Amino acid sequence: MRSDKEISWDKLLQIKTVGRDDTNSDEYRYPYEPTPYSVLERLAGCGLFGKGDVVLDYGCGKGRVGFFLSYKTKAESIGIEYDEHIYQDALENRKTSVPRAKADFVLTRAEEYEVPQGVNRCYFFNPFSVEILRKVMARIIESWYAAPREILLFFYYPSDEFMCYLMTVDELEFYDEIECGDLFNANDPRERIMVFELPDYL
Repeated sequence: MRSDKEISWDKLLQIKTVGRDDTNSDEYRYPYEPTPYSVLERLAGCGLFGKGDVVLDYGCGKGRVGFFLSYKTKAESIGIEYDEHIYQDALENRKTSVPRAKADFVLTRAEEYEVPQGVNRCYFFNPFSVEILRKVMARIIESWYAAPREILLFFYYPSDEFMCYLMTVDELEFYDEIECGDLFNANDPRERIMVFELPDYL
């Protein structure tokens, strides 16, 4: 069901991101489903995003996360999307979005993308399987070693498989948990954003 908030934020940002699309999904790459705006409001208000930060949104879809965080926090964003049809929707949104909501997009498979050394925030809403996540994490860690800096990784509505894997990554440290269960009627323990850190030891 489309809530008023979903429609009003799209209208304010002058983008079209509402709806689900499973046209090209499979067992490894999951359907497009945007993060609810109520969750993004909480994410933007957590104090961990601001001007100078660069957010890498894995499985960005039509670009909602990038446009919203840019608008609310002035952080830069890069969205990674493998589905060309949905990627084109993101580009169309970039043409119409309000000036304060800026986002760049790259058409590529997440596991093949070399993480720019300026990236210091990464966002995931279950875009793909844990098999792909392992390869993505290797790319992120490679970038971190090449240019040591604090990188925060945000996992919204994380699966048990994601959490079990993340707990085995030696370089990662648990940073924080942002509760989102109160935003919805259902008592769902997965309604949270788990934050992990690749720390800056320098």
